[in-house]
Amino acid sequence: MNEPTATPEDRTLGHVTVRFGARGGKYPHGNSLLIEGRDETIVVDPSLSLIARRAHLPRVDRVLNSHCHEDHIAGNHLFPDAPWHLHELDVPGLRSLDDMMAIYGYAGPIDTAFRQVVVDEFHYTPRPDAIPFRHGDVFDLGGVRLRVLHAPGHTRGHCIFLIEPDDVVYLGDIDLSSFGPYYGDAWSSLEDFERTLAEVRQIEARWYATFHHIGVLEGRAAFLERLDRFAAVIAGREQRLLEFLQQPRTLDDVVTHRFVYRPQDPVPFADAVERRSMSQHIERLLGDGRVEAVDGGRYRAVR
Repeated sequence: MNEPTATPEDRTLGHVTVRFGARGGKYPHGNSLLIEGRDETIVVDPSLSLIARRAHLPRVDRVLNSHCHEDHIAGNHLFPDAPWHLHELDVPGLRSLDDMMAIYGYAGPIDTAFRQVVVDEFHYTPRPDAIPFRHGDVFDLGGVRLRVLHAPGHTRGHCIFLIEPDDVVYLGDIDLSSFGPYYGDAWSSLEDFERTLAEVRQIEARWYATFHHIGVLEGRAAFLERLDRFAAVIAGREQRLLEFLQQPRTLDDVVTHRFVYRPQDPVPFADAVERRSMSQHIERLLGDGRVEAVDGGRYRAVR
């Protein structure tokens, strides 16, 4: 994997340092957090971009991951002597490569190819002794406290972290990007993600940090503006789906049309993501009576 060189300067927010990833944290890179207390230093979501900076990292006492996806654990291997912590629902992904791949739910050649990418390009390292945390757990670093809030949808165990007294919220992959929420894996849930977005909207802080793209926002107004645009992508996908289903279509038709990725995006697992994402929308629309099943395994919008 070629290593982009354009990396913004780090941002210090009290005891928290945002170590920006290459290209502003654009996938496959990301923005990691270093949180330094009087007694301990924690790194949150060590990204690929930390690998080139390993010689300049401080001593790290613990690794915390917001969830178990390849880009968020890519730098975990830099800290073999520190305990690794992950929410109890995602911690199985660190036990073995097979357990990690179950999170995505790919099959056949896509699974074979992507598991090689996870190992070769994202440095997957199994850690059977990874320590689970739960909603409400607090890590006390000495003068700094990190509180865990379970925020599922992206994965079953996705979490955000509140860092006190610096008034920082780390949002993980609620990344506020124009791409919108991602709920295309076997362990993803559209409905959970929507509930999470409603709950996150109530959080008040000075600083809001994301793993990808945005990096750091200051102030609740800026956060809410981005959050509303991010959340609106879900409704946009659903509306486009309803328009597409004015004519009877199969799920294969929906997958080929593309509602999550653009048709020209060269994403090898795009079909799997489209199938998982849009089948959740279809299931909801069937339940709401806005779509009906017709002959030949097709679906049609109810007029």
